[in-house]
Amino acid sequence: MENLQDRIQDAKDALPNVTPTPPGLKAESSAHDLKSRLEWGEPALTILDTRDREQFNRGHILGAMPMPMDELAERAKSTIDTVRDIYVYGATDEETAQAASRLRGVGFQNVAQLKGGLEGWKAVAGPTEGTEEISHPGADAYNVVSRIAHHQHTQKQ
Repeated sequence: MENLQDRIQDAKDALPNVTPTPPGLKAESSAHDLKSRLEWGEPALTILDTRDREQFNRGHILGAMPMPMDELAERAKSTIDTVRDIYVYGATDEETAQAASRLRGVGFQNVAQLKGGLEGWKAVAGPTEGTEEISHPGADAYNVVSRIAHHQHTQKQ
């Protein structure tokens, strides 16, 4: 009779050799896609906010870089590697699509339009920063359990 360890090893050997991987970059990504990738711990990406400086200062995705639309192509080209994964968002989905098109037009290969922008990010309880965010952090801002439950609930929808 086999011992328990042998049966466990046999079961493991019977499973396919699959290594879990983080979600990949999509041309149009949801806030869930970006949040999942960040939660996976894959920092090799850049988030660009193309809204004007005043909007950016009021609130933006934690870690996003400000690159207003009128400076986007020139600034990005001079500061970001063209093969780096980039998530971009603007004030509207149309502005986001325009920004992604500009980036692709100057040679960026891995650009994702963040659908829903900042509001979509807030809807999945993604971390934000800015003057407005500091003065109105929300009732559950420091309740990690509540934020995780909210994220799981919205991901199922």
